[in-house]
Amino acid sequence: MTRLQRLIRIAWVFCRYRLDTFLPLSELPGPLKVFFLLAPWHLFPQPKLSRGDRLRLALEELGPVFVKFGQILSTRRDLLPDDMAESLKHLQDRVPPFPSETARQIIETSLGAPVSELFSEFSPDPMASASVAQVHAARLPNGQNVVVKVLRPGIERVIRQDLALMYLMARLLEKYWSEGKRLHPVEVVADYDSTIHDELDLQREAANASQLRRNFENSSLIYIPFIDWNYTRKSVLVMERIHGIPIADVPALNAAGVNMKLLAEKGVEIFFTQVFRDSFFHADMHPGNIFVDVSNPADPKYIAIDFGIVGTLAPDDQSYLARNLLAFFRRDYRQVAQLHIQSGWVPPETRINEFEAAIRTVCEPIFEKPLKDISFGHFLLRLFQTARRFNMEVQPQLVLLQKTLLNVEGLGRQLYPDLDLWSTAQPFLESWMRKRIGPSGLIKSLQSHLPSWLEQSPEMPQLVHDALLQLRHTGPTEQQNNASLELLREQQIRADRRWRRGIVAAMLVAGALVGTQPEAITWIQSTPPWTWALLGAAGILVLRGSR
Repeated sequence: MTRLQRLIRIAWVFCRYRLDTFLPLSELPGPLKVFFLLAPWHLFPQPKLSRGDRLRLALEELGPVFVKFGQILSTRRDLLPDDMAESLKHLQDRVPPFPSETARQIIETSLGAPVSELFSEFSPDPMASASVAQVHAARLPNGQNVVVKVLRPGIERVIRQDLALMYLMARLLEKYWSEGKRLHPVEVVADYDSTIHDELDLQREAANASQLRRNFENSSLIYIPFIDWNYTRKSVLVMERIHGIPIADVPALNAAGVNMKLLAEKGVEIFFTQVFRDSFFHADMHPGNIFVDVSNPADPKYIAIDFGIVGTLAPDDQSYLARNLLAFFRRDYRQVAQLHIQSGWVPPETRINEFEAAIRTVCEPIFEKPLKDISFGHFLLRLFQTARRFNMEVQPQLVLLQKTLLNVEGLGRQLYPDLDLWSTAQPFLESWMRKRIGPSGLIKSLQSHLPSWLEQSPEMPQLVHDALLQLRHTGPTEQQNNASLELLREQQIRADRRWRRGIVAAMLVAGALVGTQPEAITWIQSTPPWTWALLGAAGILVLRGSR
């Protein structure tokens, strides 16, 4: 299908479901407003469906790329009204499988050998077929049962065409919609662009799986299948075949005698472990990607598949998020407001008293309910919606996190309706914060950063000098520049002294803590003697320079 044919097809679906009613017509330029008012789709009767169902059906008719976009959009409650987001949650990938002969050709081209030589058995009928790839069962020559994931042929071209049209629509919204600049529709499409292109590289998915497997090696919480890298390429992925009960099959789990309370609590622990311990989390934990190992029903274990989408958080975002949640547990709304401003999530000129009052208005009714009836994910959603009134911009790094949390919480409550996610989460967050800001956290930070600080120390005066020289040749007048230079020199000298003294103080604090931290003693014992000689010499230089 050519780009023009695709555009005509999209326009037809747009007309059929009267999606023009979603546009902010009053904000469009005159010519566009006239066009939309007189457009031929007004001849179509408006379907007797809710606006959310009309959008869902339109996306399903437009195909897998738009379906997947709608699935991601359904998690963006900051962009969509609740009724539309709820409808989009029911989007399904109804994608027919491509011929098994095509799958064989892709496998043989990628791996450079006939399928009959690569596998002792290969099932021509796919186990599953989705928008980006389909999966076949197989057996390796060594007897290992595996699944073979094969990228859908031609999918990259289809995605390029559809993304180009999505970008066009996003730019129009950003230009002509009053909310466009704040909600960044172009960035939303760009985020989807990155996500779906990540899914087009099965080696990336395999690398994600390997990382998660390493993070949870020998864990009693979750099992990650191993990747066979000898059979994995960009278009083909071969992974251990797992066996378990789908997480959504609650009757089967109950029949197997699974401890549902423990299973639900483990799901919460897995989420917080990935986010705060590893800063690397499976961000597509919908029911189709999660199974349960019931070999020991009293101590069940999760099994995860499909690692095309993962999320990460920077240390600052981890810290601010944990502190926000702990402050909320304590009803310290002032600190919640301050943390939003300190993190840059809302503008620095925000009136903190007004922001605090708005947060209190949202949060206090929540605490009138039993904790087990409070949705953690929806609390975050309400908090972000409140912050939106204070010009909080979309935080891309938190979008996947919120989506994943909603999935985890939904699964947990489906398994065990009385799940108290708060009491499960609070001890984990408090423990993580103690480790981060306590003595062990300080020693770990010193171990990580001290070599870099010492390496940069001799260069700091030269870097400042170079910057001052560059400043001399810019600016309004020589006299003003000279005055600024002199002020900067004085500030630099004072800052340099403080910086050196800070390192000395950090060394002293670290030394004082050694006797109380077993991990510090282990680290010291494993450090080569020449490293301590260099650190000692560096400390002498720092002390001399601080005088």
